[in-house]
Formats: sequence, C-alpha cells, structure tokens
Amino acid sequence: MTVGAARPLIIVTGMAFEARIARGPGVEVVYAARADVLERSLVQALARGASGVMSFGTAGGLAPGLMPGALVVASAIDGPMGHRSTDALWSEQIAGALRASMPAARVERGSMAAVSAPVVSQQQKEALHGATGALAVDMESHIAAEQAGAYGVPFAVCRAIVDPAWRTLPSAATAGLRDDGTTALAPILRELARAPGQLPAMIRLAFDARAARVSLVAARAALQRAGALSAGTAASPR
Repeated sequence: MTVGAARPLIIVTGMAFEARIARGPGVEVVYAARADVLERSLVQALARGASGVMSFGTAGGLAPGLMPGALVVASAIDGPMGHRSTDALWSEQIAGALRASMPAARVERGSMAAVSAPVVSQQQKEALHGATGALAVDMESHIAAEQAGAYGVPFAVCRAIVDPAWRTLPSAATAGLRDDGTTALAPILRELARAPGQLPAMIRLAFDARAARVSLVAARAALQRAGALSAGTAASPR
C-alpha cells in the first residue's frame, strides 16, 4: 500500500453477484464460496492494510417474521469460532443510515449465526434459531469476524434475507455454486432434469433472490451516501 494512502474498507462476501454490488470507491472486495479460499484472500487483503471489515451480502432467514429483502445489521456473530461482537457504534451508524434512506425496508438488529455447511431446510433453520436466537445465518461472517479481530480492525455485518425461515431450498439451488463464488448453469439444469419437481421452488427462490438483490443495491448506495463505509471514522474506539 502506498505510504499516506487511505486504507480501504474490506467487504467480505461469498458470491460474485454480491461482490459486484459491494464494489465502489474506498472499498476492496474479497469473495469466495470455499472457506479456505475466502480466508486466505482476506488475510492477504488485511496484510496490505484496512480501515475495517464488513460482511455484506445475502443470508438465510432464521427468525420467523423476516421476509426476503429484510436487512440484518448484526450485533454479534455466533459460529464455529465462537461468539464475536460487532463494532457497536459503527453498526448503529449502518442501521441508522439504512432506516433513514430506506424507510419502507425492514432493518433488524440482533445476532447472526455463521456455519461451515449450508443450512437449507426449514427444520434446520428452526433448530438453529432455537439454539442461538439468531436472526439469520451465513457462511462468511465468522471468517470475517475472526480475521478482523486478529488484525485489530472494526467489524460490522449488513446482510439481506434471501431464503426465509419457512423455506426449504431445493438441491438445484446450490448445484451450480463454484468454489470462487460464481455460478455454473449446467449443473443446475442437470439437477432440474433429474428432479423436475424442484422447478416451482426454484421459481420462488428467484423472486426471493430478486428482493434480496434490490435491498442490497439500495443498502450499498445508502451506506455510501451516509459515509457509513468509512470504518476508520465511523467505528468506536478500540
């Protein structure tokens, strides 16, 4: 990093489409679907210098009332690496910016669960919600939290619900996900050909995903306008 240059905010997510939404001035995006690839890329980015780390993208709903497109600004992460709190002041600024710019959106504060394997069924979601009380779940936030803590930089989470708590994901939904976070169409089509009864669920998922994407695009713009992506000035003292 050039001496005197502003340190970027690192945004961590799992999928390529989320990374495209997240990109912008003052931001370095790190993404991958495979945990070890994501962690390695994040460590390399942090070693170059960062003002903070934000986990951004989609999440599975655990709380029963959260519809697709609802936004969760986490107060803490409970996952394979234990309990990790987010930066309280920065998270409140994020939530405030979203509520001010997106009055029709539902913005929730609370804990999130993080897992190393997909949580796809309604029963799995109910069990995880009962065990943790978490609002939502993803597969990246625990990695982001752990490395932010290791490098001593602020950490926050902004995630949009894509599959609500009552929805079981069809197997075709994850069939085409590559390790790098991109999606291959051929495995999805093969899975649908094998089990065409999944098609209605895939159509519902497409509508849910659109709602989540719309929320993420609006949230990214709102955070940029509010200066809430500047972790170095927004975050509380450590």
